[in-house]
Parts: sequence; structure tokens; C-alpha cells
Amino acid sequence: MNPAISNMMLMFGLMQVSKKIPFDDPMIVFYARVVYLVSNIFIFSLYFFARYKISKKNDLTTLKYVEPAQPFGGSSNERKLVTTTVKEYDLQQVSSAIRSSFMGIGILLFMHFKLGYTNPLVMQSVLPVKSALEQKIIQIHVFGKPATGDLKRPFKSAGLFGAGGTGEVQTDKKAISQAEKSGSGGVKDE
Repeated sequence: MNPAISNMMLMFGLMQVSKKIPFDDPMIVFYARVVYLVSNIFIFSLYFFARYKISKKNDLTTLKYVEPAQPFGGSSNERKLVTTTVKEYDLQQVSSAIRSSFMGIGILLFMHFKLGYTNPLVMQSVLPVKSALEQKIIQIHVFGKPATGDLKRPFKSAGLFGAGGTGEVQTDKKAISQAEKSGSGGVKDE
């Protein structure tokens, strides 16, 4: 099943469950906070374990691809050739996932402590765990799945409801040579 659809179904189910939980009781709120904390510790443990496995594997295979032009990139609205290694690419993916998790934590903390919402604690204790387990980088390095098919690097970004994103990453030789000739290539991302 498509992850976006399953996330929506899970979210609606969790909303129904959270309506039944008596959040007037301070102990229930405390336990919801503990469950949220434990779920985030699990998520960060997954990411740091993946980072450890990536560093241990130290795959220095060169990876070349052409990034799509940024939709609101201003004057630099051209496709850019990226030359990196598998290790650097994977570490970048893990760092991006960690930043995304911190963003979600920040939003939830604001909603919970500043605005007084308690129901999101239930949803955010489950959905980010599911999302972390579905991360392609986790599938490869934690679960040991081969990097083929959907897990082939560079990862394709899924758009809304699993449709392809607006601009796909290109790995074919024609696109790479065009980017090199246009002057946007040969620069290694540091």
C-alpha cells in the first residue's frame, strides 16, 4: 500500500483513538508524554545506527546525478550535476531525516506546551516511527535490503499520493554529459 494513503488511514484511526483517551487526568498526559519520548528515542536510535553502519561500510563508490531545477530557484534555475560518493549521499539522507524529525518535535512541543493540545501526542508517537521505518536509507542500512529498484540511489522523491515529484533526479549518461557541458558539472558537493 502507498505510504501516504496508509499514513492517512492510520492518522484517522489514531484521531478516533485519541478522542477516547481521558486527557483530563494528569497521569494519562504524563504517560502520553513518556510514550512520545520513547518513540523519539527509538527513531533517533534508528538514524544513529544507520549513520554508524554507513560510516563502517565506508562505500566510496562515485555517484553522479543531475538534480532537478528548483521550482522557485530565482536566477539559478538550471539543473545541477552532483558528484558525490555513496557514503556522503547516505549520510546526507540520514542528516536530512534527523533534521525533519527535529522539526516535527519542535512543532509538537509548541502545540503541546504553548497551545495546550494533547491529542497530537498520540499521533506523533506512531506516525514518525512508521515513517522512519519506511525511510529508504533505513531499509538499506538497518534492514539490509539491497539498493536496487526503489532503493536505488539517488532516491526518487515521491510527490503527493506517491506520484512522481515535479522534477526527477536524472542518472542517465545523456543528462550527466549535458550538465557537464553546460558548466554546472564537475563540482563535488562538500
